[in-house]
Amino acid sequence: MAKIVAIIPARSGSKGVVDKNIKSLGGYPLIAWSILAAKKSKLIDRVLVSTDSDIYAEIAKSFGAEVPFLRPKNISGDKSGDIEFVLHALEWLNKNSIEPELFIHIRPTTPFRNPEVIDIAIEKFNNSSNYSSLRSVHEMSETAYKSFEINRDSKLVPICDRKLKNFDSNIPRQSLPITYAANGYVDVLSVANIKRTSSIHGENILPFITNVSYEVDTEEDFEYLEFQLKKRIDISKLLFK
Repeated sequence: MAKIVAIIPARSGSKGVVDKNIKSLGGYPLIAWSILAAKKSKLIDRVLVSTDSDIYAEIAKSFGAEVPFLRPKNISGDKSGDIEFVLHALEWLNKNSIEPELFIHIRPTTPFRNPEVIDIAIEKFNNSSNYSSLRSVHEMSETAYKSFEINRDSKLVPICDRKLKNFDSNIPRQSLPITYAANGYVDVLSVANIKRTSSIHGENILPFITNVSYEVDTEEDFEYLEFQLKKRIDISKLLFK
């Protein structure tokens, strides 16, 4: 029984970096890093890739993932939400008499993972109660309370002005709460919650704090991660042996 299913989204229409999800990183397609991290998990039963591309599907299969369906183009655009591909995958699984309890959402754009950390996240969620999901985050280098936006009057204003009037963004950061950024390392999703609410995380999210985890969205990001790989060859050896 496939109770814990990893789902890796890999649409083909990236605009910032063409074919980002299969672009080479350390000599391997970007998506391969996520597939092998999921396959080396001791708790994940199946590893599915959701893609709209036959080419991506073949690459994913070559690294051991299952691609039993192609995602429709109408839910594969740059404005398509995560819930759309999750519901599409869940529909296929249910039609094939597969009823997973958990989806492990693994984003290709966060390639450097330790499979043991994925298992720790799954165990933490399984050992907790009253949570609708688990989401990985890392501490932000600068608290979000010091962030700004440009308002409708073209003025630079603290984001916190929306809720905290006359907020002083110049107070010492040590006086402000620590804030966290979601990093895509691993999200554990309750299928029961997804079916009940049609949302992937729900309202009761269990935080899972990781080390700073680098994501790739631009060519410069790829260059930086290639630099990291030269400094730390253990990262690739963890997955590609």
